[in-house]
Amino acid sequence: MATPEPLMSVKSLHVSYGTKEVLKGIDYSISKREVVAVLGANGSGKSTSLNTISGFVSASSGNVCFAGKDITKLPAHSIFRLGVVQVSQSRDLFPNLSVEDNLRLGATIRNRDNIQQEIQRVYKYFPRLSERRHQEARLLSGGEQQMVAIGRAVMAKPRLLLLDEPSGGLAPQFINEIGSIIQSLKDDGATMLMVEQNLALAFKVADRFIILRDGLVSDGGFVKTLEGNHDEIVRTIYL
Repeated sequence: MATPEPLMSVKSLHVSYGTKEVLKGIDYSISKREVVAVLGANGSGKSTSLNTISGFVSASSGNVCFAGKDITKLPAHSIFRLGVVQVSQSRDLFPNLSVEDNLRLGATIRNRDNIQQEIQRVYKYFPRLSERRHQEARLLSGGEQQMVAIGRAVMAKPRLLLLDEPSGGLAPQFINEIGSIIQSLKDDGATMLMVEQNLALAFKVADRFIILRDGLVSDGGFVKTLEGNHDEIVRTIYL
């Protein structure tokens, strides 16, 4: 039986900021219904790789393919319409809009007939947001704002969800909640590529991991093969 094509792949991807080359020819892929964690120290190119996939950063050379289509040169809004949806570290909420209005904005490219039904689906993942549906986003805690950002992305019904540091800057209580929500999305069949510094969270929800070091893929594998021993991964990333 032939191996199915990955949903998304990057091949020989190079990205530079001015004269500094940040990605130096990386290759990796993700299949449908898979969760892959992209790990690495600060400055290793993790967020740049996500931003290039979503079209926010231009590649110097190489290719990004999604669902059999080369999307390397497409603008970000076209990639979004194909179903690649990113939750950035900055969250990009509209601070003076309510939680529910922020969620509604995630469905702007879709048929509006079922928006209320989709909002209720999001509230099942995020009960805390249902309680705060009329509250302005600027009045929420950092963890609650992250929930709105992920919920808004879910409203777009992504074929590939990109999560950039979903636990970044959050209190332990919210890290656990975000981890449980990501696990629920995974259980419901979501495909997710996740940049994450919190190794406990990454290994809790991911099927596979890749490690970026100095703009190159230095290691990777299946999480289950680690059998809970993460010391070598920490050594590879930081030493």
